[in-house]
Amino acid sequence: MVKKSDGLRRGIFENERSFRLLAGGAADYAICTLAPDGRVINRNKGAERITGYPAKAILGKHFSAFYPAETRASGLPAKALQVARKDKHAVAEGWCIRKDGSQFYASVVIDPIYQKRKLIGYAMVTRDVTEHQQARADLDASESQFRLLVSNVTDYALYMLTPAGIVANWNAGGERIKGYSPGEIIGQSFARFYTPADQAAGKPARALKIAEETGHYEEDGWRVRKDGSFFWASVVIDPIRDDDGSLVGFAKITRDISERREAQQKLELVQRQLAESQKMDALGQLTGGVAHDFNNLLMIISGNLHRIKREVTSERGQLALSAIETASERAASLTSQLLTFARRQSVNPQTIVVADRITAVREVLSSALGGAIKLNMEIQPDLWPVFVDPNEFETALINLVVNARDAMANGGTLTVSARNVSETTEVAVSVADTGEGIPQDVLSKVFDPFFTTKPVGKGTGLGLSQVHGFAHQADGRIEIASALGKGTTVSVYLPRGTAAATGTTKRHSVRGSATVLLIEDNPAVADASTGLLEQLGYTVRWASNAEAALSEIDADGVDVVFSDIVMPGRMDGLKLARTIRDRKPELPILLTTGYSESARDVRSDFPVLRKPYHIHDLSRELSKLTGQRSETAPDLPAHQDAPRKVRVRQ
Repeated sequence: MVKKSDGLRRGIFENERSFRLLAGGAADYAICTLAPDGRVINRNKGAERITGYPAKAILGKHFSAFYPAETRASGLPAKALQVARKDKHAVAEGWCIRKDGSQFYASVVIDPIYQKRKLIGYAMVTRDVTEHQQARADLDASESQFRLLVSNVTDYALYMLTPAGIVANWNAGGERIKGYSPGEIIGQSFARFYTPADQAAGKPARALKIAEETGHYEEDGWRVRKDGSFFWASVVIDPIRDDDGSLVGFAKITRDISERREAQQKLELVQRQLAESQKMDALGQLTGGVAHDFNNLLMIISGNLHRIKREVTSERGQLALSAIETASERAASLTSQLLTFARRQSVNPQTIVVADRITAVREVLSSALGGAIKLNMEIQPDLWPVFVDPNEFETALINLVVNARDAMANGGTLTVSARNVSETTEVAVSVADTGEGIPQDVLSKVFDPFFTTKPVGKGTGLGLSQVHGFAHQADGRIEIASALGKGTTVSVYLPRGTAAATGTTKRHSVRGSATVLLIEDNPAVADASTGLLEQLGYTVRWASNAEAALSEIDADGVDVVFSDIVMPGRMDGLKLARTIRDRKPELPILLTTGYSESARDVRSDFPVLRKPYHIHDLSRELSKLTGQRSETAPDLPAHQDAPRKVRVRQ
């Protein structure tokens, strides 16, 4: 019969045996039993694997053998036992040493063992955590380097926000860009970085909401520094979440890109200016390409109108001719305005007195306005002279006044003013109205050719274009300011003239019945021009090219040369004129052209008459050159042709 005590002893024995098997098989842990004085009295196989000590080498020795000399010298092993006795548990991490002298980082747990309240030893469990320690050290180093990097970045404001938008930390970049020290801003809402208008609109909270919902928020906009100044910022906000996805805050990056924005705006301005220049050049090429032929056609029409008018006596016929003449003049005006806008118009600049020119067209301006609009003149005394083409100046002024009139359908006040601008040495000529004004989105287009806000048939869109071209061709500039319901002011700034006022053109005395050498390669144009010259009482010789013209010059009998600039062959009208001047300096020369690039450069050499010209234009220019007053030939009966005093050499 088995006694109960024997069964109990066998159970305890089996439990101890199972425990020893468990402890012995725990290869990742060094399990040692220590005597009360710290000597090793038992150990498992894990202890031999981790520390390198076999049983015979460590049993009976003090467990401090596992510690480096400096640790033993500090008394740490003994203190660990004291803590275990006092607190019933001691945990520590530190460097331990193997039998071969190599070190490993260990996690050590020591628990006291009592039997009947008497200390009989200690259980020590040691684990090699070198890899974990290295990983932690690497992580700490990485975090330290990251904190160092963030704290020293000065080009970016890098900081954290709480879920409510409170600043949680601050770097040097934030202080440099926004002006706040860490003590001034940590704990404050990031909303203070926004403009008052953005704060009132709820933009800060909306930015956090978008970042939380979409995972990212990015924008460029105005932000405010501590001193109240504004800067253009690039802002990025990203949400930060923990392992279970809960929002713990936001990472915010802000960069001051004011200089980049300014550079971008300058680049866009340069690109717009380049596009404008290219547009002007393209328009000039297009207009110049057709202007010569188009104006020649108009010359044929307008020149022959004067001949036909003498032959048509019926009222109906005269009305038809008048309509043709009006259409011809309108077409010529459109071409001239296009050339002026494209800065391709040949001009004859002179030093003029601005006040005199404005006064000279005052009657025209008044009649153009009608009774519902009051005209004011504000001309500063002692205005500087300007160097411009007088006709282009007057045309530009009339265009501005007519445009202002059309903006005041219900009447108003129109003011023409002129003043000296000392800061830029310019004369400013302005036309201001009290009309309806121009919307801002339209204001940038008003100088474009053919752009108009007027109803179909009420405007060509070339009036302001002509003014724009005139100003720039005169080396000036133009500005426009407008407000809806308050009116518009257009100002033309012209450089101060340095030359004296233009005097009387030197005239060359010629005999009573002057002979004009007409040089024109287009027979139809030559015929029309001949008709006009004959009506003025001149005898006409016609040459179709430069070589024939020089032969006529050598034959003598020519009093005035009237030559087209554009001609086929090696010598155009300009070169021909210079050749004639070298041969016969006293011979007056008048040039004409529908359009010629070279005509823009001859203004100081020879007078240039633009096609299509009228008989009074031709009379005026020839009178200036010859000193002989031209008289229009009397009308002849409709059935009788005017006698032709023309000899043609081709």
